[in-house]
Amino acid sequence: MIDKLDITHLRILDALYKLGKLSAAAEHLGVSQQAISLQLKKLREILGDPLFVRTGHGMLATPYANLIEPHIHQVLVRLHAIPLPDSVTPDTISRTLSICATDYTQKVIVAALIRDLRVSAPGVNIIVVDIEVNDLTAKMHQGDIDVTFTVDGYVPAGLVSEPLFIEQYRCVSADSAMLTGAPMALATLVGYDFLITSPGTGSFKGSADAWFERQGLRRKVVLSAPSFFMAQEFLRQSDMVAFLPSRLLPAAGLFDIPLEKYPPGYEVVAACHPSANKDPFMRWLLARVKHLLAA
Repeated sequence: MIDKLDITHLRILDALYKLGKLSAAAEHLGVSQQAISLQLKKLREILGDPLFVRTGHGMLATPYANLIEPHIHQVLVRLHAIPLPDSVTPDTISRTLSICATDYTQKVIVAALIRDLRVSAPGVNIIVVDIEVNDLTAKMHQGDIDVTFTVDGYVPAGLVSEPLFIEQYRCVSADSAMLTGAPMALATLVGYDFLITSPGTGSFKGSADAWFERQGLRRKVVLSAPSFFMAQEFLRQSDMVAFLPSRLLPAAGLFDIPLEKYPPGYEVVAACHPSANKDPFMRWLLARVKHLLAA
């Protein structure tokens, strides 16, 4: 019959233990004395014991009521300890955070976030995985990935995104002879072989191709690298050119080649499953990322 007890029953018992009178318990709980009497009657039926008997000084707990008092108190303490959504603080969190990111966003976002979390949320264990392309939405639905840092145009349907900053492209090469002292014309630039970075897809089609076509030009892409880290290594060993995000520069062994025009920038975002909006820690985390990037 214990399973028929509810929170109201427990609060009535607790008030009677503390105050010893129906009238005082009713005032404490903000209900009528009749309501307390009716609930006490139900409690007696559920537990099969009088629980409290009248005396000249109020209500006296029976031996059985005294026996269960510590249990009633413990349940209420645990209930009151349940944190409200906005009362959860990072330093009390104990959980695993799984981050999906390119090597670029790992360097410019995730590295600083990890340093911060080690201090502000030491109970959070962190998994960082390379960018997912085909299974990202499914893995977020399954809870395998909590957040991804990526480009706005690459956020799969079904996820929600939070804008972080606008990144700009720079043109780089290991060939110092390309530094002529004046901005290079685009018609000259497309005469060089290009390297593009295509994480997770291995494509020769880059985001700047459509921009070149709007200028009436076409570039020749000869190498597709899986990461910006490897793109820099390949560039250092060749005479190819590439567009790299400005936040990765300067880069050892590479020269920033001034151009007469640059491709438009792109928006970097944090993307999550829609349920993250109901997760106090995730809301705090996204706000923290924005704070770190603004610092």
